[in-house]
Amino acid sequence: MTQTTNKRLVSMAAPIFQSADLFDRPIDLRDYQGRWLLLSFYRNAACALCNLRVHELIRSYDEYQAKGLDMLAVFESPRVNMLQYVGKQEAPFPLIADPEARLYDLYSVETSEGKVQATMAAPEGQARVQAAAAAGFALIKEEGSNFYRIPADFLIDPDGIIREAFYSDLIGQHLSLDVIDEHLKTTVI
Repeated sequence: MTQTTNKRLVSMAAPIFQSADLFDRPIDLRDYQGRWLLLSFYRNAACALCNLRVHELIRSYDEYQAKGLDMLAVFESPRVNMLQYVGKQEAPFPLIADPEARLYDLYSVETSEGKVQATMAAPEGQARVQAAAAAGFALIKEEGSNFYRIPADFLIDPDGIIREAFYSDLIGQHLSLDVIDEHLKTTVI
């Protein structure tokens, strides 16, 4: 799997934002300083491949919490759609609805019709679609969603500095858990 990093953002302070999670609890990025943070941007709440990644993170959440890592997941979907799709997973970390893509713009998360088409044509993309289906996440088109949004992950250190900025080449690609683990080894909590 390709790990595309935007070197321009690495070593820079993470852009600060305030928002609310799916249940209207306030989110302020400054509140996460002092711990590692995985800030993940997904396509939309119905995206099978995005739901598969959330499912994988839910399974490893307790382990990562013990290592000092918090997680935030952002979806370019309205709250009602999130409750219908990804919200059913009852993630132990905050899910943020950003239907206007304000946070996506802040972190320069791209839209690419070509990458979406490449995902559907690539064996890796097809394997992820099958894995999502096996986990119970069907391919559903969320009405009104930005179908061409491409996921991105940012690993932010306890000082609020971006240590990894991963932009997917194919839908379903995310920052490797091995890369996250390597960074977490450098911190004693």
